[in-house]
Amino acid sequence: MSAFKENLLAGKTAFIAGGTSGINLGIAKRFAELGARVAVAGRNPEKAANAAASIGAGALGFSCDVRDYAATRTVLESIAKQFGTLDIVVSGAAGNFVAPVVGLSANGFRTVVDIDLNGTFNVFRGAYDLLRTPGASLIAISAGQAVRPMMRQAHVCAAKAGVNQLIRVLAMEWGPIGVRVNGISPGPIAGTEGMARLAPTPEAEQAITGRIALRRYGAIGEIAESAVFLCSDSAAYITGTILDCDGGSQLGDAR
Repeated sequence: MSAFKENLLAGKTAFIAGGTSGINLGIAKRFAELGARVAVAGRNPEKAANAAASIGAGALGFSCDVRDYAATRTVLESIAKQFGTLDIVVSGAAGNFVAPVVGLSANGFRTVVDIDLNGTFNVFRGAYDLLRTPGASLIAISAGQAVRPMMRQAHVCAAKAGVNQLIRVLAMEWGPIGVRVNGISPGPIAGTEGMARLAPTPEAEQAITGRIALRRYGAIGEIAESAVFLCSDSAAYITGTILDCDGGSQLGDAR
């Protein structure tokens, strides 16, 4: 049961990049349940339209590639024109696949960095002059690979480490105008494409959960609640923080 009151986000505008599936769609739906005007974006136009329809009446769905700054900026301007000043911006578009460095092409490495790191920059920088100041809350979706090296994940480790540092620098630079910038680092989350790739079998899933302190995967709804907290007044004095919602995954092997 959520601790957040109904209509907590009433009157606020939220944009979720990568919000057409998985964790990010879960965040978008939760924001809408709490009264926010919600817009999502993803690369696939059909998925964007379906995601908006699943969120509910009034939600907007856009197609754009966050690697393209101009396209991202155009979407942000359209949202601001239709909904008004942006109160909440979530950068959650991400790429991942399993590959050792010797099996990783330069293009594959660059693609993940472009989506995760450059995409986060494009979303936040593109939103800057459309944000409510003071009062806007920016959230980037990071990952445990940002701080814990993981074999066959060099591209993700590099990209997410950059995301964490970008969060901290933006928090410092934009704090004086009243804009907070934070991150969420999810652990293994059930029902996501990422875990389907990293743990495609029951045996692989059991091996992962057996090392987590809480002995289970997290739920998309638990990440959504973390996002609500970070953009709520309860977190008004929190900025430059990466919130680990990971069941203790980053503590190390808990067997």
